[in-house]
Amino acid sequence: MNTGDVARATHHNGGTVTAPLVPLPAVVQTADAAGFHLVPTTTVSGPGDARAALAEVVRRRTGITLTTASDADIVLDIEPGGAPESYRLRVDAASVSIVGADAAGLFYGMQTLAQLITHDTGDWSIPAARIDDAPRFGYRGVMLDVARHFQPVATVFAFIDRAASLKFNMLHLHLTDDQGWRLQMDSRPLLTERASSTSVGGDAGGFYTKADYRAIVEYAAERHMTVVPEVDLPGHTHAVGVAYPDIAEPPVMTDEIRDAIAQFGGEDPRAAVPYEGLAVGFSSLRIRDERTYEFVADVLGELAALTPGPYLHIGGDEALGTAAGDYADFMERATQIVDALGKTPLTWHEAGAVDDLHDATVGQYWGFVSPTDGMDERARRFVRNGSRVILSPADAVYLDMKPTADADLGLTWANGPTSVERAYRWEPTAVIDGIGEDDILGIEAALWTETIRDLADLDRMAFPRIAAAAEASWSPRDGADRTWTCFRERVGGLAPLWHSLGIGFDESAEIPWQKGRP
Repeated sequence: MNTGDVARATHHNGGTVTAPLVPLPAVVQTADAAGFHLVPTTTVSGPGDARAALAEVVRRRTGITLTTASDADIVLDIEPGGAPESYRLRVDAASVSIVGADAAGLFYGMQTLAQLITHDTGDWSIPAARIDDAPRFGYRGVMLDVARHFQPVATVFAFIDRAASLKFNMLHLHLTDDQGWRLQMDSRPLLTERASSTSVGGDAGGFYTKADYRAIVEYAAERHMTVVPEVDLPGHTHAVGVAYPDIAEPPVMTDEIRDAIAQFGGEDPRAAVPYEGLAVGFSSLRIRDERTYEFVADVLGELAALTPGPYLHIGGDEALGTAAGDYADFMERATQIVDALGKTPLTWHEAGAVDDLHDATVGQYWGFVSPTDGMDERARRFVRNGSRVILSPADAVYLDMKPTADADLGLTWANGPTSVERAYRWEPTAVIDGIGEDDILGIEAALWTETIRDLADLDRMAFPRIAAAAEASWSPRDGADRTWTCFRERVGGLAPLWHSLGIGFDESAEIPWQKGRP
């Protein structure tokens, strides 16, 4: 496609992108010239894994099976030298080419190509276009809570596929909580023998064998996603006390916990008895007992050995049953243990109150878009220590919040229901004073599962709001096309693709969904 053919172009200052591209690429040029037609004889060349991935997407979207040829219509290639995860995509009437700076960039270019495929007048086609793209943040995460309701491996695989299609590259697995321990530990076998069989509301539990976990890590890696495992400490540890009561404190009951039980139902937590309710903050490990740190070293050591990625998340949130001094001592030691294992410690933002936290510790902020109760100061502490933060503002990117007041799934504690528009209308650098672009490692959208039982529930709560988080993570902040008005049109155009991929998204009334052949 010659530059003279370009009829409409944007560098995020022209407001011209109409294709269903989410997250919005850095630079898009589209043309009135003829696009490329996908037909049963269309061929592809390039690295074998990339060819297979593209062929699968095209098959599911169109029913067409791409064949391999040396002189192919669609050419996939890697040319090192560009920004990490970046790519170039070119489409004209005769050919399609995607060039990634690395394997991840090539993969993301293929996801963009899948979004461009349209079905008009009986033909499958791709509009003429030139796209140059690279991510805004290096960490683009989604969190899946498998502790409150256990999710089988097949569901985790499906969630990975969905997230990767929107260019997320981190899968944070919340593996432990009061309601269950979900990962086999050879060093502590009672964790799964005694503390894995229950979920919220009395539903069945479950756990991942070490082979299951390795399979998840491998499946994610094939889609350029890194697994970030979380063992939540020293609170959210009632399940630990079910298995090993000698290192757990008795439940600490407060008016807040009693109110939660009155609101959501369930029984009071009892020491060494599995917990199936929704209250939080009542559990704690025994901070002054050296057996606790032997336990922590055992489980984190095993987890580190299973996890090739750089991060181990050790929680640190809502430790209301732990005295402040004890909490500080615990988090200091726990972050040192993680560092000694060759991993970067990652904690929720509450750990920013600790003076001697390991300097490399990354803080994950889960407060509101407008911080309250000193949450912002605790987040700034990580930056002052020389590290960075991940932003997960609960009233924007907590996907388990109700999308509307009358929704049958979800909670509302994060400033009420979170609409798609509210999920979109926030800017990462505007959340915490003193934390700028370079201080932000990335964005993470969280999906807690107190009310979510299966993949259908996951789809309905995550989509389309997860697309807003994807755009905050990937796309440049400035430009006329980074607007709610443009975003809702682009997301609406993804309906046929999402249908073809089997995503049971919520057909929100906020979005003008495109009708037509899935």
